[in-house]
Amino acid sequence: MLVVLMENQLLAPEQVCRSCLMADQSGQPRWQQGQLRCGRALQKAADNQPDQYECQMGFRIAHIE
Repeated sequence: MLVVLMENQLLAPEQVCRSCLMADQSGQPRWQQGQLRCGRALQKAADNQPDQYECQMGFRIAHIE
């Protein structure tokens, strides 16, 4: 599941991505084969952290299971 990290809260991507020009037709982030296509991967600070990305609009997105 993808979540948007905002200070002290987690948001569903639908709340942020539907207004983004880089989102897919359904307003979701472009997630393909385990990678965010509308952003770049960020380096993990620790191995136990989920994969994190920075989208084109500057939001931090995490892939949590």
